[in-house]
Amino acid sequence: MPEATEPRWLLLIHQIPPRPAYLRVKVGRRLQGLGAVPIKNSVYVLPRSEQALEDFQWVRREIVAGHGDATVCEARFVEGHSDTDVEALFTAARDAEYASLAEDARRLERALIGSKRRAPIGAEPARHPLLRLRKQLSDVMAIDFFGASGREAVEGLLVGIEARLRPAPAQADVQKNVSADGIRGRTWVTRRGIQVDRIASAWLIRRFIDPEARFKFVLGHEYAPGAGELRFDMFEAEFTHDGDLCTFEVLLRHFGLKEAALRSLGEIVHDIDLKDAKFARPEALGLDGLIAGIAMRHKEDEARLAEGAAVFDSLHAYFKRKR
Repeated sequence: MPEATEPRWLLLIHQIPPRPAYLRVKVGRRLQGLGAVPIKNSVYVLPRSEQALEDFQWVRREIVAGHGDATVCEARFVEGHSDTDVEALFTAARDAEYASLAEDARRLERALIGSKRRAPIGAEPARHPLLRLRKQLSDVMAIDFFGASGREAVEGLLVGIEARLRPAPAQADVQKNVSADGIRGRTWVTRRGIQVDRIASAWLIRRFIDPEARFKFVLGHEYAPGAGELRFDMFEAEFTHDGDLCTFEVLLRHFGLKEAALRSLGEIVHDIDLKDAKFARPEALGLDGLIAGIAMRHKEDEARLAEGAAVFDSLHAYFKRKR
């Protein structure tokens, strides 16, 4: 037999008695909060780590204290399930949670805009639900072990809502000194873990706005910029979501980039990033999968950007020729 590799997974195998009924509900909620996913009715899995082991041990104690039975073990999948299959279970679970948050964010955004039947709500009534959504997003991100792509839509929507809540003069101030003239060799800052909108925006910046741009990837959504730094697709950034525009579209608008090929790219990026099918671009599905593959292959943002930029170079050339 080939030499065994280190187990990648921890399993919790349990049996819970039918009474008391609340125990099954309590354990189910605990496992959901840990980010564990079921591979069988009574078998849950987590990526192997010291924290996951401690979490499963606590759940096991609760089950045993309730007169059930549970075992925690390390595992490698040899036949049946593959590691890729199990990773897909985690990604699907997190994407479903991100999709729910995205719908809540769109509902809040619609309330801010208002409609013919309802007046827009003010900034203050929106702040509490926005903070709640931020907390819920942070909770899901903490158990997003394999970087589900649905996070990007939620992040983008929340950044757009935050931009709406800023006072109008402040929104104008952040961009008033940023013109195409004189931008050269600036440091452009964005959040780590770049996905489609940030990859596309960084490509656009270096290709059409600031050919000598340097990029900096940071943690947190309240980063304080250094002298001469410009932020994009993040909290209080100079360039970020504005209403239903993704960051790529905001950059196109601000810098007057009206080329038809870039507009096509903007529509595709919008459909992937905001997942609202506004333009129903048929290319969005393929590019979404390609960017997800790049993110799976590369944890480092510089590598994601290098490979993603090559993709956007090729797409740009295609749309220029197609026109």
